[in-house]
Amino acid sequence: MEDATFPVRHRKFSLESKGNKTEIVICSYEDHILVIATQFGAMGTLLQARKEEGMSVEPTFSVSVIFGKRDEPMLIATARRLIDHIRRR
Repeated sequence: MEDATFPVRHRKFSLESKGNKTEIVICSYEDHILVIATQFGAMGTLLQARKEEGMSVEPTFSVSVIFGKRDEPMLIATARRLIDHIRRR
């Protein structure tokens, strides 16, 4: 795992997922976090997760597709799990 602070604080690492090498980069900006995950060295579908305003104790997030495959419910589910995992850290 690598942790750098210039120009944007980020961590870069790889892991094995179902026999596939997965590269992950997490960039922390002042007001948002960018997570890039790829198994083939290029960005594909871009998703955005936004925290919904409300009175709930546990925050909820809306996830939308910015670019790429719009008919992949598994991408939306994965994004929700990922944002929940990042939020809890």
